Amino acid sequence: MDHRGGCWDTVLQPPSLSISHDSDRQSLLVSWWVNHSSLVGDVYEIQISRSEIHTVIYNKSLSLSSVDSDEYQWTWTSDVPLECVDHSVRMRQFYNWSVPSPWTDWVTHYGAQAQDKTTIFPSMRVLRENTRAVFCCVPPKGVSITSMTYNNTKYPLLSIGVAGVKAITVPNLTIPTALIKRLTLSCSDARGKTYWAWNNISFPPQKPGNLRCATSDMITIICTWDSGRERDPHDPNKQTHILYIENSDQAPISCKSSSCTFPAVPQREEYNISVVVKDQLGEETESYSFNISDRVFPVMGAVMVSPGVTHATVSWVVQGNLSRLNLLCQVTTDPYSSTQLSCNSASGLCEVELDHLLPNTRYSTRVRCSASGRLWGEWTHPVSFTTYQMVTLDVWRRIKQLSDPNTRQVTLLWTPLVPSSADTVNIQGYIVQWSQGGQNWTESKDSGQTQAEVSIDAGRHDFTVQAVVLSGSTIPAHITVPERDDGEIPPAKKRLSSNTAAGFNLSWDNADIVTCGYTVEWCILGNAVPCTDALRWMKVPEGNNALVLPARQFKAGCRYTFDIYGCTENGHRLLEVQTGYSQELQSVKSPSLVEPVQSTSSSVTLKWSYNEDDPAHPAFITGYQVTAQEVGSDHFNVSVVDPHIKSVTIEGLQQNHEYTFSVSTLTKDGPGLSTNITIRTRTNLDSAQLAKILTPILLLLGCIILMWPQRKMLKDIFAYPDGMNIKTPELEGFLHETAKQLQSQKVEECSSCVIEILTTRPPLAVTTALTHPEPLPGSQSSPSLSCVPLQADYCPQSVTVLWDGPALQPIACIKIKTYLRTMDEDLPEAQVMFTGIHSSFEPSESQQESCSVMYAYISNDGCNIPNQTQNC
Repeated sequence: MDHRGGCWDTVLQPPSLSISHDSDRQSLLVSWWVNHSSLVGDVYEIQISRSEIHTVIYNKSLSLSSVDSDEYQWTWTSDVPLECVDHSVRMRQFYNWSVPSPWTDWVTHYGAQAQDKTTIFPSMRVLRENTRAVFCCVPPKGVSITSMTYNNTKYPLLSIGVAGVKAITVPNLTIPTALIKRLTLSCSDARGKTYWAWNNISFPPQKPGNLRCATSDMITIICTWDSGRERDPHDPNKQTHILYIENSDQAPISCKSSSCTFPAVPQREEYNISVVVKDQLGEETESYSFNISDRVFPVMGAVMVSPGVTHATVSWVVQGNLSRLNLLCQVTTDPYSSTQLSCNSASGLCEVELDHLLPNTRYSTRVRCSASGRLWGEWTHPVSFTTYQMVTLDVWRRIKQLSDPNTRQVTLLWTPLVPSSADTVNIQGYIVQWSQGGQNWTESKDSGQTQAEVSIDAGRHDFTVQAVVLSGSTIPAHITVPERDDGEIPPAKKRLSSNTAAGFNLSWDNADIVTCGYTVEWCILGNAVPCTDALRWMKVPEGNNALVLPARQFKAGCRYTFDIYGCTENGHRLLEVQTGYSQELQSVKSPSLVEPVQSTSSSVTLKWSYNEDDPAHPAFITGYQVTAQEVGSDHFNVSVVDPHIKSVTIEGLQQNHEYTFSVSTLTKDGPGLSTNITIRTRTNLDSAQLAKILTPILLLLGCIILMWPQRKMLKDIFAYPDGMNIKTPELEGFLHETAKQLQSQKVEECSSCVIEILTTRPPLAVTTALTHPEPLPGSQSSPSLSCVPLQADYCPQSVTVLWDGPALQPIACIKIKTYLRTMDEDLPEAQVMFTGIHSSFEPSESQQESCSVMYAYISNDGCNIPNQTQNC
């Protein structure tokens, strides 16, 4: 009804709508035709639902005040991927904000339908950093999802209104720190199957900052900007940068990430440009306007310099066609001057004259220009040059005394003080003059020679060398050779310490006789080789007594000698000789050991040979280091601080031990290469060991001495005819006394002493056996002696005794065997008992013999063992 109560005969019709989708942005695009009738208001209500039952999840009223076209589009972005579930849209129109039209039918965008395997959404997409995301798994019909993980983390499952479809929510997406910026998703279903998908995380484009444009030649324009946050090179969210010239019909220009170059538009001064940065997550735009004439920064070509003695001409070329602009250029000379001038040459060539420069002085110059002083171009790279000088010579000499005392050979050397370029000063040659006692001599040299040899006598001579040039001034150089002085004081010698950073720091004492400065002379090849054309010298003004020579002019590990001369009215006198290295090296040669090496049980004396003053050494020799190490033990060092001492005795060693010794040469940086030798110390026989060795020998000698007075009795005992009994009491008594003496001896370990007295005789036809008697019942066990065959004509450790008497008389063989046993502290004193004495004779055709063996045992139990005799 209208305001008068009448009814409308026209029924409101719902709008006709259609939908489309953008899966990358998870959005629905809703379109409908707008009714422009003045009787109907443009107010709409839109609803969005999910699933087949149309559960409304979004409702919005939309008022359209003015629409340019008949079709209107509205976009809605879903928080759930559109593939996960069906999404439907319907709408209705309102009249006067209150009277609605009927709802349109639901227009549906259908979700994905899985066939035989579960599908994960979203998949293979670029997702926005720091946003909330929903992921879903769409299984085949009748299959349920049991779990979902995001980046190997399990999340609780959510239902979104469709049977079987499950989802998870990740509250904050972050860019992985790994090389590949991917995050993985997985779905596991009730069948035990797991499915995987991945997505990339990135950030949206940023607005270009500090956009600016300029040109160097009015032909090409270069625009630059700050691209903002740096993007990982492996980020799949690739960006595009497009520059648009808004006030021109030129096509868009594709650019780099932070700059863009494009040709200037003919006859156009003003430019309105915009730069659009776009990627999968959005786009950003920045605009800029400029006048090309105000944005000119001239670029210069190569700068050329033509030096003179007190001036130099500097020229350069301005690139591009800038003749119509008022160019202003600046030229600076370091040190001393700066010049500014205008340059409007049609060819672009600019030139300036630099005046009031110093002769033989090094300068550097650079140039920059501006168009009307608005925007200055970049400074050119500095160009160095040296002004010319008045031609002079630096002269030096070397004096060699010949075999004739009145003849010396002088070598004059000179260096022209002119620039190295040949076309600067054209030297035609040199004139050498010298005088002595009113006589003058002259010699000419060509331009390629810089030395001359002259023979002079022992008197003083004055020399002059002058360069011959086509133009310019030349100043003669003078030097005086003093007369020979046999009483001249030898120069002081000094050793320099190396300094790798500064080279050589030379200093010397000021001499009162010096009136015109000092000269330092050295050989650039060092001391190890003869110096011919490698001689160098440097003049030091009077009042200065120090000179620094850079290390780059010298070779590390090479010894140099610097001769310091003082200039006097009568010539130069040698004041000091300083020797050193710019850098000492540690790799010095190893010494040579002198063999054989002397050693004792507790010390070893090492001697070696070495030439510590050899100039070929890469460092000064400060001493030697001797290292001693026992096999398997730690080593210790012994240092010899005097390089002239070449021997050392290492004491405190252990006897009969093997040691490894190494001898190396010391420099200030440490030891160099070493020479090694392995030596075993000798054995030291102490009193206990000597007692063990000498005791059996002394016992044997004692027995022999004690038995020697009884030699006749022994002869009577063992030499009577066959069939008679042997009288042994005297011998038994003697042996008993001997056993008592042996009893008092203290021994440390069980040993045996066998005393044998033999006389040589013809061999017996029969070999007898000696057996020990059986031990007494009830006695402690005694050493077991087995039956030992005794060969009559053989006795070990024998002593031959020549007897007085007939050659065919019987010969006796006596063996005394003593067995000693170590006594324990808790046992009684050992007793000596005789176990038996027995003698027998075995006749032969020509002689008779007898042999008795007496045994004495020293036991610990003190029991009495009766004498026993056994036949051999």
